[in-house]
Amino acid sequence: MTDRGDLRDDGSVITPPPVRVALDDGSELRVLVPDDAGAVAAAVGTNLDHLRPWMPWANDRSADPAFQRARIRGLAALAASGSEWQYGLFADGDFLGSFGLMTRRGPGILEIGYWLCADATGTGRATRAASALADIGAAADGIDELWIVCDEANLRSAAVALRCGFELLRSYADVAEAPGEAGTKLVFVRDVR
Repeated sequence: MTDRGDLRDDGSVITPPPVRVALDDGSELRVLVPDDAGAVAAAVGTNLDHLRPWMPWANDRSADPAFQRARIRGLAALAASGSEWQYGLFADGDFLGSFGLMTRRGPGILEIGYWLCADATGTGRATRAASALADIGAAADGIDELWIVCDEANLRSAAVALRCGFELLRSYADVAEAPGEAGTKLVFVRDVR
């Protein structure tokens, strides 16, 4: 640990994000912990039809509490390495979806990923949560750009990126991994330099 943040394997520095983020609608983003596994599994199970078009991991296994518990336990190591932080969006104690900050796109870039339960869409929650994570990422040491990447057919996800102040940087052909995908990824960027 340095006084500027954690050193990543490539030597760059990132300030660890907060464990909890209060949003202006009374909801909060909170780092997922193993005790959240049942709620996450139940939400995935209830929302499989909603998630399957866009999320290649949306299957019966992801709706299993034991699988989610093991997955969430592994998130602590990813956070400790400075490579990924996964949050649950909670309102009145209910789990509404998942939001993450990830360094998988390379040095100086934080990617924001997200999904919401079907009954939480259309309420501005995804925009508020993604915007809050964008503000956190923009303030992190060693970060030059924030990215949101989605398939071009995922119009709702693209709309969230635009509402959060991201601009379309480029598109590229990719393998469609989920049934609703067209096979072209859109890369939205917010420069924070």
